[in-house]
Amino acid sequence: MDRIELLTELMKKKNLKNYLEIGVFNGRVFFRIKSSFKVAVDPSFAFDSMRKIGKTISNPYNLANRYFEKTSDEFFKTDAAQVFAKEKCNLAFIDGMHEYKFALRDVENTLNYLSDDGVIVMHDCNPQTKEDAGTFEDWKKRGSGYWNGDVWKTILHLRCFRKDINVFVLDCDHGLGVVTKGRSESNLQFSEDEINKFTYGDFEKNRASWLNLKPERYYQEFFKI
Repeated sequence: MDRIELLTELMKKKNLKNYLEIGVFNGRVFFRIKSSFKVAVDPSFAFDSMRKIGKTISNPYNLANRYFEKTSDEFFKTDAAQVFAKEKCNLAFIDGMHEYKFALRDVENTLNYLSDDGVIVMHDCNPQTKEDAGTFEDWKKRGSGYWNGDVWKTILHLRCFRKDINVFVLDCDHGLGVVTKGRSESNLQFSEDEINKFTYGDFEKNRASWLNLKPERYYQEFFKI
């Protein structure tokens, strides 16, 4: 299962209508989502107006898309309150900068505009190699391969400090984190300083417990769909 299948099924079976995507890039995920309320946020979209037209023809839901070509920090500072003034976000996909503090801000900012029954899906939560979990600078030097960064630390942070949300990671597609509002099922007990110092080696030894790692279809049981 990949991110598109998960997002599509959640939207359809949970009747989630208002969609936000952070880190859109070329629109591979965004343009396939079927919703009349879709918001795209990315500092540099990798598509032009002709691609927008083509994707609107293939999926008419794209006609009402709203595009914000700016950082997510700037979007939440200047635009989010107006965008979600009348209708809150029901489903969000976060695939922006793959670094702990960046991803954490994206999740916590999104939670401020998420409906009570809304869902946040995070990408890149379960890197499989030390290289995949490296820094952005290291990835650029490599010039190839996948980069998950240390988004896994964002999962740790949320599970340590947010008692008002549930967090688990589906074991598929580089790790799909699922965040919902509600009393936490289980928490971790680390300080922020400890999280900052953890290495990929530490993560590899504790992957399943730290991520609250679940089988890829667990979401069906969790959401009863």
